[in-house]
Amino acid sequence: MKSAVYFADLRTTYSQNLLSKVKGLLDAVGLADKVKKDALVALKLHFGEAGNTAYIRPVFIRKIIDSIRKAGGRPFLTDANTLYVGSRSDSVDHLTTAIQNGFSYAVVGAPLIIADGLRGGMETAVTVGLNRFKKVYIGAEIVRADVIVSAAHFKGHELSGFGGTIKNLGMGCASRKGKLAQHSTVSPKVKRKKCQGCGDCVGYCAHNAISLVDEKARIDAKKCVGCGECIIICPNQAIQIQWDQAIPVFLENMVEYMAGVLKGKEARATFLNFITDVSPACDCYPYNDAPIVADIGIVASNDPVAIDQASADLVNQAEGRKNSSLTKNLKPGKDKFRALYPKVDWEIQLEYAEKIGLGSRDYDLVKI
Repeated sequence: MKSAVYFADLRTTYSQNLLSKVKGLLDAVGLADKVKKDALVALKLHFGEAGNTAYIRPVFIRKIIDSIRKAGGRPFLTDANTLYVGSRSDSVDHLTTAIQNGFSYAVVGAPLIIADGLRGGMETAVTVGLNRFKKVYIGAEIVRADVIVSAAHFKGHELSGFGGTIKNLGMGCASRKGKLAQHSTVSPKVKRKKCQGCGDCVGYCAHNAISLVDEKARIDAKKCVGCGECIIICPNQAIQIQWDQAIPVFLENMVEYMAGVLKGKEARATFLNFITDVSPACDCYPYNDAPIVADIGIVASNDPVAIDQASADLVNQAEGRKNSSLTKNLKPGKDKFRALYPKVDWEIQLEYAEKIGLGSRDYDLVKI
């Protein structure tokens, strides 16, 4: 059975602006029916790295917040800390970056809560019993929320081909330990040339997995639980993730984490993709290159697989922009994501998500 994906283009009139179209999308997917009175509603988005400007505009987020409040819910904006060292790797910097990027209460009308705590260790283990993970580790406040709304900026991505709803939830909601599990099969590694032997990581590690040997940090893989907090603690960036996971495995890992995020909320989840400023890479970079296609519109669905499939199709059906990083596949119907990342089979995430019952790749695009 085909899933409905509701589509709003970017054409406006005096009587219908883009904000009213966002409300129309939320009405079409029946958001109000999922939000009981006083329900705590997690609005999961990406606040954008400092210096990046491609993330969803806060005024659109405010419109989603208004719809949640009108339905009787108590919304909050949320994301989980990053695995890499950047402007969102701990809650203090993360919240500061979010506010500087325009997501203050005065603008969006809701509080900001980082889902996995100060340094990414506040997590809940969710049993999924799937092929790659029996348990997944999700930011605790996302698990505790009654309803989840995903607002994803649809763009290219160097590991998944594109980043949409699946990535926003599967990768974005994972705690530091969960992110590490998706990306890597081994413990973080110490770059000996960068290590100054300060011992900060030794004193911080709760599992006694780090010691100083010859005035350099050493990680005991048998004791390491893979939380990744030492990556952030190191003042010299000497401890780094080992990006050793094969792309197909990574994509399936990410999908299984989305299954954990949605567990128990399958009927209380809503998904939106903003297909605007379609940059070639993730919003985690402190910059964004020119969009690879012209702005397309906004889509909403109750099916996380269908919405990403439809979004990818809409991008690929568009004319590629010559003043972007695209050097081939510019014609309508050509695969823009394969042009950007030839070694990434982005369809794997959709195939696997459909296989484990998270949604359908078959959809009807319904224009509102």
